[in-house]
Amino acid sequence: MKKVFLMSLLAIFMIGTVSAQEKKEEPTSGAKIEFVKKEHDYGKIQKGADGNCVFEFKNVGNEPLILGSVKASCGCTTPSWTKEPVMPGQTGTIKVRYNTNNIGGFNKSVTVPSNAVNDPRVILRIKGTVLKPESTPTNK
Repeated sequence: MKKVFLMSLLAIFMIGTVSAQEKKEEPTSGAKIEFVKKEHDYGKIQKGADGNCVFEFKNVGNEPLILGSVKASCGCTTPSWTKEPVMPGQTGTIKVRYNTNNIGGFNKSVTVPSNAVNDPRVILRIKGTVLKPESTPTNK
């Protein structure tokens, strides 16, 4: 009888622990970042084409949002970003430039660290295919 009672108590304790872990609430105070989009697909583009895109974000929190050093996954991708604090309700941008002189498919990431309480490390993605220039036949 004692074993059944102890097992029941243990089961109730474990269920309570799991329930408490599932009920993680998002902090109500602090900077919060929200992106319009987190991925940009260039599709098929020509070598040397415009490799620029812009990711827009908004501070939906109640404290200033500060971005850290935004990093690209490789040297062929160059990010630039809003350096000053983004006040609550305001927007900022992360501009990404991909070197379209590199022929072939690409799938790159840009890591955005910030003081956002909802998502302190956002990963943005760019992808596409840079086409080989078509060679024109020469007349002899």
